[in-house]
Amino acid sequence: MEIKRYQQDIDEPELMQMIKDEEGWDYADDKMAERYKFALGNSITFVAYQNDVLCGYSRSLDDCGFYIYVCDLLVKPAYRGNEIGRKLMGCLMDEYPGQTVYVMSDVDAYYEKVGFQKIGSVFEVKK
Repeated sequence: MEIKRYQQDIDEPELMQMIKDEEGWDYADDKMAERYKFALGNSITFVAYQNDVLCGYSRSLDDCGFYIYVCDLLVKPAYRGNEIGRKLMGCLMDEYPGQTVYVMSDVDAYYEKVGFQKIGSVFEVKK
């Protein structure tokens, strides 16, 4: 497993295809794709590769050093259950030590399962 920072010229095509294949994610639709590609390049974006296959990613925002907000976390269905999401969060925590990280989520059960603490309407990521 390799987790690294997103590089548009290398990662974009496979990442956009992964999003397009995911039910309920519309970032790859014609209306949103160009804006989302811009967002990927201007966010804290990590990608996870297993045997040269992009299998997951996270996209986060830095609130000027106050907090980090995780906007998107996605792992391909065939790779779920292998702690890839947790490893992506770990890279974020390693790169921004001492900053509080929150997850903006509509899949609360996942974050509760991995032990994140619900604070109001977001989850605080604990290492």
